[in-house]
Amino acid sequence: MNQKRLVSTGIIAFVVLMLVLLLSNATFLTIDAGERAVIFKRFSGGLDTENILTPGFHVIAPWNVPYIYDVREMQLEEAMEVLSSNGLNIKVDVTVRVHPKFDKIGQLHEEFGEDYLSSLVRPEVRSSVRQVIGQFTPEELYSTKRDEVQQLIQTHLMETLGENYIELRASLIRDIELPEKVKTAIEEKIQAEQLALKYEYILDQERKEAERKIIEAQAKADANRILNASLTPNILADKGIEATLELANSPNSKVIVVGNGDAGLPLILGGGN
Repeated sequence: MNQKRLVSTGIIAFVVLMLVLLLSNATFLTIDAGERAVIFKRFSGGLDTENILTPGFHVIAPWNVPYIYDVREMQLEEAMEVLSSNGLNIKVDVTVRVHPKFDKIGQLHEEFGEDYLSSLVRPEVRSSVRQVIGQFTPEELYSTKRDEVQQLIQTHLMETLGENYIELRASLIRDIELPEKVKTAIEEKIQAEQLALKYEYILDQERKEAERKIIEAQAKADANRILNASLTPNILADKGIEATLELANSPNSKVIVVGNGDAGLPLILGGGN
C-alpha cells in the first residue's frame, strides 16, 4: 500500500516537474495593435498558416518560432524607366499603398517571406506599370490619357496583389517625365491645336452673325415688298383723310382746307394756336 502510494506520488511529482519546466521555458509573446503573428511549430506540422495570432498576450512553446507582421498600411515609392507604345524611353514615378490581408499572413509568409515588399509588391508594381504604359503614346501619357493610365495600373495591381494576399489601398502616378525635345514638341502641338480651335470658334461666330444679318435684311426686304404692294392709291387717300381728320379734331390745331393736293388729299394751310 505504501509502495503504491509512493509510486503515485512519484508520478504526480514527475508530471508537476515537467509542467514547471515547460512553463518556465515557455515563451510569453505580446502582439501589439496593428500586428499579426504566425507560428512555425518545429515538432508538430511546421508553419501553422490557419491560426493567426491577433493583438494581445500569448503563450507558445519555446521550440516554436513566431513571425510577427506589421499589417498597417505601408507606402511604397517606385521610380522606373519604361517604354511607350512607339518605343520611347519614359521615366515614371509611382506610389502605392498596401497592407497584408490580416487572415492570410500564414500563406504570405510561406510563399513570399517577411520581406514581401521586395519579393512581391515591388516586382508586381514595376510589371504592371510597364504593361500598361506600353499601350500608350508619349502624347497620350503627357496629356489626354493620364487618368486612364492610372486607373488601368490600379485595376491591374488590385487583381495581381489580391491574388497574393496583399490589399491595395491606392496607387498614384506622381510624375511622367518625357525627353525634353518630345515634351516641347507635344506642348507646341497642343498650343497649335488650341489656337486652331480658337480661330474655328471665331469663324463660326462670324458665319452665324453674317447669316443673322442676311436673314434680317431679307425679312426687311420682304416686309417692304408686301407693304408697297398693299399701298394702293385708294388706301393712301383713306389714310390721308384719317390723318387730316385727327389733326382737325385736335384742340391745339386750326386747319384750313383749300381744294385738293396732288394725291387728292386736302391741303393744310395753317395750324397751331
